[in-house]
Amino acid sequence: MRPRITLKLATSLDGRIATASGESQWITGPEARQQGHRLRASHDAILVGVETVLADDPELTARLPDYTGAHPLRVVLDSRLRTPATAKVASGNTLILTTAAPHAIGQAEVVAVTADEGRPAVAAVLEALTARNIASLLIEGGGRVAASFLQAGVVDAIEWFRAPILLGGEGRPCVASLALAKLADAPKFRRLGVEPVGDDLWERYARSDG
Repeated sequence: MRPRITLKLATSLDGRIATASGESQWITGPEARQQGHRLRASHDAILVGVETVLADDPELTARLPDYTGAHPLRVVLDSRLRTPATAKVASGNTLILTTAAPHAIGQAEVVAVTADEGRPAVAAVLEALTARNIASLLIEGGGRVAASFLQAGVVDAIEWFRAPILLGGEGRPCVASLALAKLADAPKFRRLGVEPVGDDLWERYARSDG
């Protein structure tokens, strides 16, 4: 059985995750970010694309006061193995999935998987995680990664933190193109709740057929 997949989004009101120049830290406030760390702590693995690694050099750990539990496995989708050996995620407890010939990157485990349009195929990614007994996966970015999992129809839930700012059409979208021809083809979710976290809103959704 594949992992249960949650897509976590931290965006402006108009669904942007960064300015046109790529600036993204920090769109949401400290309360929303703290809740994001709680989400990390409740999942077996956290997944990002290599663009997020290159732009932000994230730790992808659960940083909470007095937290002593295990940190999630860090998973990076990196088609051409551009993750620097000096990246924080290359320090261990990291799985890099690539479509290139594997080579060592720091202490990370690097594994080649089948490609879909040049990027790691979603089915192959889930197969690799299932083989490692990953039961829950938190996807944190970026827009192309979110779109690929939504197109595959495997996103079970969305945790959306929305800040009261507007970045405009030139900002980077939280979900890249889904190439939809009809509204009927759009991924559908039902709202479970909305609550304030600091100045931001936290919206929770479940897949409508889930």
